[in-house]
Amino acid sequence: MNKINIRPATMDDAEIIGNFNTLAAKEIEDRQLDPATALAGFRECLLDTAKGFYKVAEQGGEIVGLTMITFEWSDWRNGVFWWIQSVYVKPEARRQGVFTALYKNIHAEARRRPDVCGLRLYVEKNNKRAQKIYADLGIGLSDFLMHEIDFYFHG
Repeated sequence: MNKINIRPATMDDAEIIGNFNTLAAKEIEDRQLDPATALAGFRECLLDTAKGFYKVAEQGGEIVGLTMITFEWSDWRNGVFWWIQSVYVKPEARRQGVFTALYKNIHAEARRRPDVCGLRLYVEKNNKRAQKIYADLGIGLSDFLMHEIDFYFHG
């Protein structure tokens, strides 16, 4: 197994990240993303850091996983939650510690920052494998359920 290197994503990663995001949507939610929209979404995030940032995991110089971090302000805590989103690991790189390495890197960075009050993520309710991984990493269930209106997929 090659060493896993975690680094911030750059514009040079756009094509692969756009592709990974479309693969993740299909695999996890059985949704077909427009590849051009996914690519534009990644680029917009990199251009506007208020929207978030991406981290990628590399093995042998190849990107094998990624996640995006977005922000939620908490007035109760006078701090920001980092939301872990758009998690994807290539199938052939799974069960090799790729997500664990991404998570530990993000967790350590968040703990060093006094403005970050916690980490949050959501998981598709039938994705039991991911739920077990998150629980094994000490990411507990929230007391909240999430409700949404999704204008992109539901008009």
